[in-house]
Amino acid sequence: MKKVKKYSFLMIAFLFFIGCKKQNNKTFTSRVSELPYYNEASFTPKWIASNSDELKKFHKIPDFEFINQNGETITQKIFENKIYVTDFFFTTCPGICPMMTKNMHLVQEAFKNDDTVLMLSHSVTPTIDSVPQLKKYAIDKNIGKNWHLVTGNKKEIYDLGRTAYFVENDLGEPKGINDFLHTENFILVDKNKHIRGIYNGLNKNSVKQLIADIKALKKE
Repeated sequence: MKKVKKYSFLMIAFLFFIGCKKQNNKTFTSRVSELPYYNEASFTPKWIASNSDELKKFHKIPDFEFINQNGETITQKIFENKIYVTDFFFTTCPGICPMMTKNMHLVQEAFKNDDTVLMLSHSVTPTIDSVPQLKKYAIDKNIGKNWHLVTGNKKEIYDLGRTAYFVENDLGEPKGINDFLHTENFILVDKNKHIRGIYNGLNKNSVKQLIADIKALKKE
């Protein structure tokens, strides 16, 4: 009887291992032939033809100006004709940010030799995250040249997060500058400043899907 129980346990463990291995080796491809567009916080997908007049008036990320970890001024000019992934973090975060940074590294690694794909991480504690602090974080976390960590005006950063990227679900409650902005979402933005996807930055499979969607977006 003991031998049967031991055999059963070993079989269950083996099947669990195989299942996990299959999950880890899963090949991700874009779920649709063309990625949808998004223009509000519910992230309801909208499929619009690239030559449509509707798209000309569709929601775009507005102009911005920040300073990155190298003391360089970062504006929309840097992202002209580029695809980029953006998120919101802070260097002293003990919670979700380290995992988000680790998963953003998957994006960095996937496109490390591709200058048409960039990453943009906004500090939500800009008074703490000075240029030297961001530089130290970049060195500690092995952040490369295509990944900009930015600091700047807090109101501009928070307004962009909430009203341009829609990264935070406010549950119908208005939020102000004193309400902390903290979200795990990664946002995919195309070459024309349109939002094309939202992903859970804490979930490795979601980030792998993001990478697949970037590859699809590059073919548009």
